[in-house]
Amino acid sequence: MPAYSLKVNGQSRSVDVPADMPLLWVLRDVLDLPGTKFGCGVGQCGACTVHLRGAPIRSCSLPVSAVGSAEVTTIEGLSAEGTHPVQRAWEEIDVPQCGYCQAGQIMSAVALLARTPKPTDPQIDQAMNGNLCRCATYLRIREAIHRAAVIAENGPAASGTGSRSTQPAGEA
Repeated sequence: MPAYSLKVNGQSRSVDVPADMPLLWVLRDVLDLPGTKFGCGVGQCGACTVHLRGAPIRSCSLPVSAVGSAEVTTIEGLSAEGTHPVQRAWEEIDVPQCGYCQAGQIMSAVALLARTPKPTDPQIDQAMNGNLCRCATYLRIREAIHRAAVIAENGPAASGTGSRSTQPAGEA
């Protein structure tokens, strides 16, 4: 088996795995980063979303051999304390129900906000389109993305009280 040198969450890691092993299983089973979830196995649901070079990708359908030296960021790499603006907004808005898809949702939202700091509802809908939520928390996801934009813009002082926002999602 070939050895691959990966940069995951800012750390260099070496793995001895088959070239065609999906990045998802390298992350979960070899590197013990279980935050990235298996959903469909064909890149359609978004539960396995991680960042590769800062862009959201489906790790279930990307072979480890295609990663090369590119930086991979998983949900664990956003913030060890859960203080990333998107994580804070997800908690404030109380987005998850079952929570299974939420790591992928968060990773897609982070990528959106990195390229569009104040997205509109249609921009959010388009960016999040490939992430499925069995519990249908889509309105709260949109609200949390707007809230995360405010938190990111205003810094730590923008932290809410833990209750849901009173602003309409499109006006945050």
